[in-house]
Amino acid sequence: MGVLNATPDSFSDAGQLAAEEARLARLRELVGAGADLVDVGGESAVTDRPAVPVAEEIERVLPVIERAVAEFDGPVSVDTYKPEVAAAAIAAGAGLVNDTSGLRDPAMADLCASTGAGLVIMHTLVESKQRRQDPRLYGEDIAAEVARFLDERVELAVSRGVDREQLLLDPGPDFAKTPAQTLRLLRDLGPVRALGRPLLLAVSRKDFVGALVGRPPGQRLAGTLAAVGHGLDQGAQVLRVHDVAAVADYLSVRAALRGEDPVPDTLILAEELRREPAVPPAG
Repeated sequence: MGVLNATPDSFSDAGQLAAEEARLARLRELVGAGADLVDVGGESAVTDRPAVPVAEEIERVLPVIERAVAEFDGPVSVDTYKPEVAAAAIAAGAGLVNDTSGLRDPAMADLCASTGAGLVIMHTLVESKQRRQDPRLYGEDIAAEVARFLDERVELAVSRGVDREQLLLDPGPDFAKTPAQTLRLLRDLGPVRALGRPLLLAVSRKDFVGALVGRPPGQRLAGTLAAVGHGLDQGAQVLRVHDVAAVADYLSVRAALRGEDPVPDTLILAEELRREPAVPPAG
């Protein structure tokens, strides 16, 4: 799942995609790099700004979603906690709603039930656009607490008419969790996996990676790849990432080394890839 931030203030790209043309270029970059689905968001999760009005968020995401649906064979997702935005995105062709509020508004479940759109339910204990870093918030078994929350939200969605087959689960790294709590959670996702729905892993450039390696978001690729590998070992089935090309390369090499993908005996390196091209001297 390639991340496409249609926002001027994303934590991960510092507003580099503020213009619509840049967002469309980013869409094509993600698809060309091998994204299987694209997640379009119109509001940053940063907590020092007010919530974006519904009309403005729709204005940000709709052109990108419409173009993605027209140019891309894979599913298109909208990253929003607002049912009105999700409804506009689904009407434009989006097939998945990535709700980072933990299904705080049951109307989102009603929408997905009536349209058949997929729904990602993420764990969080705070309202959207709020941040809570409390070392005392969870007990010893944070994974079990997260799983209980998600199980309750799954049952809420089902009670509103959503089919279980429409649901994906996200344990919510960094959301209402300190870096240490996120790490404790990710070490054992067994209780979440036991709920029986596909697991979406959103670890790309996250704070817990930055806390470990001491780097800002744009320099967290190596740490992200380590977290992706661990997440796969824990049963993650959807990887939400910013650096699609790098993650695709990582997955290719990992699968070959583990014997999961066949490697022909005729595998060779193209001659033009054996070394970096020479750079002519200046002047």
